[in-house]
Amino acid sequence: MPRPSRRVLLAAAAFATTARGQPKDPAMPAAKTPTADATRITCFIRYQIDPFQRDAFRAYAEAWGRIIPRCGGHLVGYFLPDEGTNDVAWGLIAFDSLAAYEAYRARLRADPEGRANFEMAQQKRFVLREERTFLETVPSAFARPAL
Repeated sequence: MPRPSRRVLLAAAAFATTARGQPKDPAMPAAKTPTADATRITCFIRYQIDPFQRDAFRAYAEAWGRIIPRCGGHLVGYFLPDEGTNDVAWGLIAFDSLAAYEAYRARLRADPEGRANFEMAQQKRFVLREERTFLETVPSAFARPAL
């Protein structure tokens, strides 16, 4: 399995708070901004996509941008291939615990927009393969700002 690009890794770190504790995104309330102390696991999803349906995957990812936070996941982001391999995309979603992940999955299954997004992906067949890996956060080595 190819390693995630530097851009994906940098974006994964960017969802954390800055050194002063302020959210990276001013529109995101501080209470909702995940930190290394609160976020214990990250679901790292590797997608093999049909490179000729890149726009369909983009629409799929944009829909998850609305659905995932509503269902309780800390959305780190979705990433399309830019340079190099043209058929691998990534999605990263953080959770406070495996129990929080399980509760999220239950809410996701009950969410009408979530079900519709899954169905759209199945109908258009732009996701050829999907792999999930759960990663543990190392708080002392998480989202460290450049010096």
